[in-house]
Amino acid sequence: MIVTIARVADPDRFLEVFATVGAQKRREHGCRSARAYLDPEDAHRVWSVFDWDAEDYEGFLADPEVPAIARELGIQAPPVHVTPAAELDA
Repeated sequence: MIVTIARVADPDRFLEVFATVGAQKRREHGCRSARAYLDPEDAHRVWSVFDWDAEDYEGFLADPEVPAIARELGIQAPPVHVTPAAELDA
């Protein structure tokens, strides 16, 4: 599981690109599913949750096409990676 937080210029545009171009590129790199959440206190802050192995995610980040997709997403700064405080089986 990979969780990131990013600030975006236009939440609607982000969601459109996340669901199309972003989804295609994530699939190429082994992502099994993704969810995006708009922060209830700041609609320009997006939480993204990915069912993705760390190795495949690293390959995604190294893909030379990803920076252009990030620009299309309107990400204003590199996403922050959230680390789990605890991992439980239920």
